[in-house]
Amino acid sequence: MTQVTVDLNSDMGEGFGPWTMGDDDAILDIVSSANVACGFHGGDPEIMAHTFAEARKRGVAIGAHPGYPDLWGFGRRVIPHSAGEIERFTAYQIGAAQALAAYAGHRITYVKAHGALGNLSSADPEVARAVARAVAAVDPSLELLAIARSEQVAAGEAAGLTVRSEIFADRAYLETGLLVPRSEPGAVIHDADQAAARMVRMVTDGALETVAGTRLPCAIESICVHSDTPGAVALAARVRAALEAEGITIAPFAPG
Repeated sequence: MTQVTVDLNSDMGEGFGPWTMGDDDAILDIVSSANVACGFHGGDPEIMAHTFAEARKRGVAIGAHPGYPDLWGFGRRVIPHSAGEIERFTAYQIGAAQALAAYAGHRITYVKAHGALGNLSSADPEVARAVARAVAAVDPSLELLAIARSEQVAAGEAAGLTVRSEIFADRAYLETGLLVPRSEPGAVIHDADQAAARMVRMVTDGALETVAGTRLPCAIESICVHSDTPGAVALAARVRAALEAEGITIAPFAPG
């Protein structure tokens, strides 16, 4: 076994006003880290403050989860922006998250890019560097939660950040090591037992498992379960139980 401890994270706080997305309170009982939307693709001050406070009560670490300024598209559409604009709107969202976390008595310890921003920065070095520069400029002690084997890893390291590599319990992988686009069949994994078994294999082997069965060696320090995936709570619980049954400890990589 390549490691005995791994973080379990989820994207949350992604509702807006009276509109809700996922069962955040239930997910917070399972995960060790929470990536909280900062208001651009989802979230607002009320939701952010509530999520940070609930995470603090449970001892769950918190990170800023910045995305494109695209509430209508939930941050999953690539919108033309210069690298400088991406850098600044990322910094803006990190600052908002830090303020609301402090208000709730908690502390942001890392940053993870959301949706289209995350996918684009995993493949585009310029976008990856813009995100990493924003994190380093706001607070170089913040860690960067990066998609394993992606451009995010190199950009974060070049910016002097501590980089943590994550894999996805509920997403399939291409032979390139990147995620299968959500528009393609089989991109999202809904079967909790299948997801749990994959995570045990990947963590144990220290490698990504592609749709073709290829294993790509990589560091695995965190596992993401998307809170908006149908059956997310059950899937997250099954993944955690399966990992712990193999003697793998669930703990945050960047405690608050």
